[in-house]
Amino acid sequence: MDANEIRQKYLDFMVKHGYTKIAPVDLILENDPTTLFTGSGMQPMIPYLLGEKHPAGNKLTNSQPCVRTQDMEEVGDNRHTTFFEMLGDWSLDGLDKKQQIEWLFEFLTHDLGLDPSKLYVTCFIGDEKAGIPRDDETANAWAEVFEGYGITAKTALIGSGEAGDKRGIKPGERIFFYDDGQNWWSRNGGIATTPKGDPCGPDNEVFYDFGAQAHDASFGLAHPASDSGRFLEICNKVWMQYQRQADGSFEPLTTGKVDFGGGLSRLASATLGKPDIFLTSLYQPIIQKIEQISGKDYASNQTSMRVIADHLTAAVWLASQGLTPSNKTQGYVLRRLIRRAVRFAFDLGVEQNFLDSVVPTIINIYTSSYPKIRTSQDSVLTTLTKEEKAFRQTLRKGLRVFEKLTLVDLSNILTGKEIFTLYDTYGFPVELSVEEAFKRNIAVAKNWRDEFDAKMAEQRERSQTASKGTFKGGLSDSGEMTTKYHTATHLLLAALERVLGPNVEQKGANITPERLRFDFAWGEKLTPEQIAEVEKLVNGWIKDDLPVTHKEYDTDYALNELHAHGSFREKYGDKITVYTIGDISCEVCGGPHVEHTGQLATPIRHSELVSESGSKILKQVQDDNRAVFKIVKEQSSSAGVRRIKAVLQ
Repeated sequence: MDANEIRQKYLDFMVKHGYTKIAPVDLILENDPTTLFTGSGMQPMIPYLLGEKHPAGNKLTNSQPCVRTQDMEEVGDNRHTTFFEMLGDWSLDGLDKKQQIEWLFEFLTHDLGLDPSKLYVTCFIGDEKAGIPRDDETANAWAEVFEGYGITAKTALIGSGEAGDKRGIKPGERIFFYDDGQNWWSRNGGIATTPKGDPCGPDNEVFYDFGAQAHDASFGLAHPASDSGRFLEICNKVWMQYQRQADGSFEPLTTGKVDFGGGLSRLASATLGKPDIFLTSLYQPIIQKIEQISGKDYASNQTSMRVIADHLTAAVWLASQGLTPSNKTQGYVLRRLIRRAVRFAFDLGVEQNFLDSVVPTIINIYTSSYPKIRTSQDSVLTTLTKEEKAFRQTLRKGLRVFEKLTLVDLSNILTGKEIFTLYDTYGFPVELSVEEAFKRNIAVAKNWRDEFDAKMAEQRERSQTASKGTFKGGLSDSGEMTTKYHTATHLLLAALERVLGPNVEQKGANITPERLRFDFAWGEKLTPEQIAEVEKLVNGWIKDDLPVTHKEYDTDYALNELHAHGSFREKYGDKITVYTIGDISCEVCGGPHVEHTGQLATPIRHSELVSESGSKILKQVQDDNRAVFKIVKEQSSSAGVRRIKAVLQ
């Protein structure tokens, strides 16, 4: 079944059952320093799963493009990718496990036509120490739907994934219980690491069985949670039915919530009955184009073609949303994606520029469902082909570096560190370095692979550190300081409008626990007097301790009648949340915020001699007159855009 058809069938199915379709968010989130990209369908929804009211209601659905790059090096097998789409739905006003499971089973077997005998499910085994019982409710609901098809559905108590590798599955087993390493959801992982105060709950996963012939015995015995290749997780439901208390215990929520996520490429793979997602309609046109350009076949060159197809898909999506290659953060990821694709094309013998042939193919795949990607084709082509040309020059430079390296001393031994440098800095494929050394009769160190792998591990660790928080959305750091800086941004914009004029327009913001960064449209450098006046206004409003309130409005009314400040109007739905600070700020926003502006000031005490009972004593007194908000830098961000960095002292 065509992936575009699956996506539409899913959205139609959920709308039929009373869910409201909402638009996906961008891959690069505004005001979210905790993650490089939108990495899951759940990520933008976390504020609402944590209790904030969604403008579109309590039952929502969409298809969300996602990018995860911390495991970029794993791409090349039949299931891992950096870009993927998640079909998602959310029930924010309670959970009915039986109904949710019946609907899911109906969609998978009726709408997608999957053979129910190929479906296996996993549930949470419970945690006696934490006081959380086994999720028999979910298991019983699945047993009922299987029974309706005459399918035996015995349960198996597995525990850990490692235990499953040793035990395997037994005849008639279809419902498997695993521990919190497999079937528990919280923002920080398992039971013990669930943040206090957070909602959390059992995870119910659905797997498709591709048959014993797809099993790799090196992983141990076959079972659903194994990566052996036989079973592929195609979707899951998170039952948010508990909240961790301050004392570490878990209490049931009065109103639970449900999150569903289904990988589009994995569902498409299941409808084909083939375990390779690169055989689906999301990748086959790209693979065929690469075969045509290289003159090589997919069957004999799977790793290279999979990497190229995935990386260029991710690159097209990121470039279509305005990202350009650079040496920092998201731009560096885009650069790595393009360069890795070119490197693997080099392995296929493609030494000429080829992105101008592949990019239109990728855009064609998504145009019917995401028309905006078509309108960006020219800019995407310009961005990607420019980077390809520059990188091919770097590759040629790398070859010269290799020659210099090996000509210095013909007895020189090529080390793993040098191979990594050629790979990381100049884009030299590892195999190419080894082959070139062989051609030139240059010895290659014997643990070179170990040294190279160690360097790769260091790089991967740096990448993972930069990408931490993928599942946490903007709330992984909704701690005190981030919340304060978020609110201070509203005050800053209001002050800029009063000092510079009402035409000041926000162009972007980045907020961390250490500072705020705010970009706005303005054609010239601010004067010292203007900066001082902005600081004076913001500090005055903080001292006034103004109330911070929010309310949901119809979008047209909020923007046209209330004149709420909104910088991203094309992304709004029918209803929006407006935050008001006293009578000085009215702005569309999603939070988090403090409750009153006085909270932006951290009480500071100092020692002072004071008169008490007729004598002078040294006493700690509070300083209420200090300046709190301070602009530390004002500079150009780009043509016609200024950037302010500020701190709360």
